[in-house]
Amino acid sequence: GNCWAFRGRQGQVVIKLPARVHLTAITVQHITKQASPSGTIISAPKDIAVFVKPNLFSLCFAPKGVDADKEEETLLGMFTYNTEKNPIQTFPLKMLLPRAFSRVKLLVKSNWGNPWYTCIYRVQVHGKMENQKASTEGQD
Repeated sequence: GNCWAFRGRQGQVVIKLPARVHLTAITVQHITKQASPSGTIISAPKDIAVFVKPNLFSLCFAPKGVDADKEEETLLGMFTYNTEKNPIQTFPLKMLLPRAFSRVKLLVKSNWGNPWYTCIYRVQVHGKMENQKASTEGQD
């Protein structure tokens, strides 16, 4: 098991999606205690926040005076990864926005006790691609 590890108990990653997506959920995966060489999974993320920020491209056509760097991030949800549950955990987003995004930021605010590093094995982003939503509107 190779993981994406970052120093300390906190870290963040911005994921660039292959298309603009109407986001609905995030899945986070870590290994089980049984699969861990140390028998512990204290490097697993604990408190996680998910953010989006308006795309730079869309701001190119924004009214004069709108600065892309000053646009606020939008919090879509805060979650706790539970090491006592399934190692693959899906978190529905609390705030569903009417627009699609091409980047999502995962902010790990804490882990389960490892002071040196935090590991994430897999992150999945769920939703509908922008053009899929348009083509399925009106269909049940």
